[in-house]
Amino acid sequence: MKKNWLIIGGLAVIIIVAAIFLIPSQKASEQHKFATVVKLSGLAWFDRMEKGTLRFGEETGNETFLLGPPKADAALQVQIVEDLIAQKVSSIAIVPFAPEALEPVLQRAMDQGIAVISHEASNINNVNYDVEAFDNAAYGAHFMDQLADLMGAKGEYAVMVGSLTSKSHNEFIDAAIARQQEVYPDMKLVAERVESYDDQKIAYERAKELLKAYPNLVGFIGCAMTDPVGIGLAVEEMGLQDKTAVVGTSLVSVAGAYLETGAIDAISFWDPADVGYVMNAIAARILAGEAIADGDNLGVPGYEQITLNGKVITGQAWIDVTKENMDQYDF
Repeated sequence: MKKNWLIIGGLAVIIIVAAIFLIPSQKASEQHKFATVVKLSGLAWFDRMEKGTLRFGEETGNETFLLGPPKADAALQVQIVEDLIAQKVSSIAIVPFAPEALEPVLQRAMDQGIAVISHEASNINNVNYDVEAFDNAAYGAHFMDQLADLMGAKGEYAVMVGSLTSKSHNEFIDAAIARQQEVYPDMKLVAERVESYDDQKIAYERAKELLKAYPNLVGFIGCAMTDPVGIGLAVEEMGLQDKTAVVGTSLVSVAGAYLETGAIDAISFWDPADVGYVMNAIAARILAGEAIADGDNLGVPGYEQITLNGKVITGQAWIDVTKENMDQYDF
């Protein structure tokens, strides 16, 4: 009988040891809920971003999802964040339509222990970090160099932004205009910061109005993903594709047809899927108590050696596309 009790006792010790060393701890198996909030739902740019957020979830076993308002509206974004706070998500990655309008609600999120990461909002305060795909001033100056080359460095041009509250768009244009004034004195800005509200139809209507109002207008820069496409459609309808230069931010999936016809001359972009992944990866590091440092490799092309300035993380991730190389990109 004594021998049997010794056997039972030994088995109990083995079971306890196995429980300690073989069964994952609650902390190790804890699943986080990562939310990504974009400016506008149903837009190809943010559909692409969703792929990156979902990939992060698949690779890490966390729950990830992306949502946005039916129209570009700061108040609607605020409501979405309020709802996410109530759901007690672990992190919120956000592309703000109007950074200033979101400051109070993002502060409430941080007060609840939610990690907050923004994109295209280098002026925002109530976040752990803001992610920029590249130096915005360099990107804007690059647009002007492209446009000047296409226009022969002379003639009238106009610029379009998603909104006057879009920090990144206005940084692009500040740098583009400064570049023109410094290097291309024979070019003239005739319409500064026309707003499209990230809406292709509005960009199209504004471009038509500009082309009619300024008969010598021969160049456009569009900052929102939908801007070059709306502008390109107007240019094509008016038969001006051989006389008008159009450059700006877009994706091949929406701008490709206009690159083919010459209604758009060149687009540039950063892969939204990579940004979606990176924002969530940074949030995960914050939740794990890990710091972000200058020079870190975030494991995504264009973000292998980041620059950290205060809360702003900057990569080197823009891509230039023309008719000649558009087939290399399937998004």
